[in-house]
Amino acid sequence: MLKGLALEAEEARGRLRNGPAMAVIDIGSNSVRLVVYDGLQRSPTPIFNEKVLCGLGRAVATTGRLTDGAVNKALGALRRFRALCDVMKVEDVRVLATAAARDAANGRDFLNNARAICRAEIELLSGKREAHLSALGVISGIFQPNGLVGDLGGGSLELVPVKGTEIGQGVTLPLGGLALQDVSSGSLKKAEKVVKNAIGDVPGLKALEGLDFYAVGGTWRSLARLHMTQKKYPLRVMHAYTIPAKEALTLCRRILRVDAETLPGIASVPSERRPLLAYGALVLEYIITTMKPKNVVLSALGVREGLLYELLDAEQQAEDPLIAASAELSVLRSRSPKHGFELVDWTDRFMESFGIPENAGDTRLRHAACHLADIGWRAHPDYRGEQGLNIIANAAFVGVDHPGRAYLAMAIYYRHEGLREDGMGPELKKLASEILVERARLLGAAMRVAYLVSASMPNILPRTSLTVEKDKLVLRLPEDLADLAGERLGNRVRQMARLIGKEPVVEVA
Repeated sequence: MLKGLALEAEEARGRLRNGPAMAVIDIGSNSVRLVVYDGLQRSPTPIFNEKVLCGLGRAVATTGRLTDGAVNKALGALRRFRALCDVMKVEDVRVLATAAARDAANGRDFLNNARAICRAEIELLSGKREAHLSALGVISGIFQPNGLVGDLGGGSLELVPVKGTEIGQGVTLPLGGLALQDVSSGSLKKAEKVVKNAIGDVPGLKALEGLDFYAVGGTWRSLARLHMTQKKYPLRVMHAYTIPAKEALTLCRRILRVDAETLPGIASVPSERRPLLAYGALVLEYIITTMKPKNVVLSALGVREGLLYELLDAEQQAEDPLIAASAELSVLRSRSPKHGFELVDWTDRFMESFGIPENAGDTRLRHAACHLADIGWRAHPDYRGEQGLNIIANAAFVGVDHPGRAYLAMAIYYRHEGLREDGMGPELKKLASEILVERARLLGAAMRVAYLVSASMPNILPRTSLTVEKDKLVLRLPEDLADLAGERLGNRVRQMARLIGKEPVVEVA
């Protein structure tokens, strides 16, 4: 048997056939990064991710040139990245270069050498183009964004308004962390004057007051990681992590007052990121005081993912990334992916009969939960709820905020564990509103009925229904499935009926 498995093992069953893998190499002012994605799709899945902090933009602001040391380090990283792409048999390699290569006098020579190593064309992004791709990255990963995108790199800051899928006029400012450190000779007071003047000249920021600010870039992710650690936040998922603007402003000012190494929780920030933390805090402080956003929302998706989103056709761009990722995980881990789609329709009919109002956001969360309901079936029965909760709470999903993530995790926990909460951390529950918690309990209870009716097999649920009819909760089974109406199924229906204050009824049509 093992020999047979070995023969089949060359093709991983843990990956979907989404077309050939593709790679994006991002030559930034601070880091050079390779990300290989499992095909071009609405919810891109990285299968390899590596970065090298090269500091290409470290001296460009004052000398106008890339240093030899930074160039050699970057070219060495690119040689490894090209070799990795060859090992992984990745033929579609896209290479992007940003502010440092754009602004340096010897940038063209560096790019010529880089092009020969990568064996691919390099797109040297203009500031406007970089801002546009950053906005597309946020649009691809945040559900209905509305506010200002800010992408802070080592050499520049891109600011661009977004609303839904609409992108406003972007600007590029020389406020990257390395650029500020360079032009100010390491003086925060001098850097503050540069930031104040540059931010003050950006038109239209005050018109965005009360909307959200979407922060992209490694320095701001480090700042958010520090905030997470200090708050003892229950998740370590950076994407869509939301900080109220007042709290973000307080944190920025605290970072600017003291030596970063003395900050509580500083161990959570990589040591190579700490020297630029104060410059990132300085820029964010002036954005907050000028724009006055409601929240600072972290986006793990930026220029690279914006490029992938741009390559999709209009139909793919219109897909919901959360639903796409949930359905894909169902294909990889559930007993019947088709059953997940049937559960979506089955719960649609239940919710309509119950009359609970749902907006588009509520419905998409419920649909995602239906696709995720059976991903933990291989675990020991005593731990399926806990394992499902942990997988979903920490999954690499986009298109969902942290309250929505908590709802998904709780719904699947309740589906396995009933309405008890012994294995559910209380901190996770606090991330969701009371309404989301109650809806998770309700959906979990409905799933517990559905899985006893169908045994996780397809083509059964469409022949049954669970509906609210006046003061009754009615489960209807066709005559040939009458023997399913045993004591255990009856108990599940009664449990759910008690939850919603109705009389349980099981009918055989």
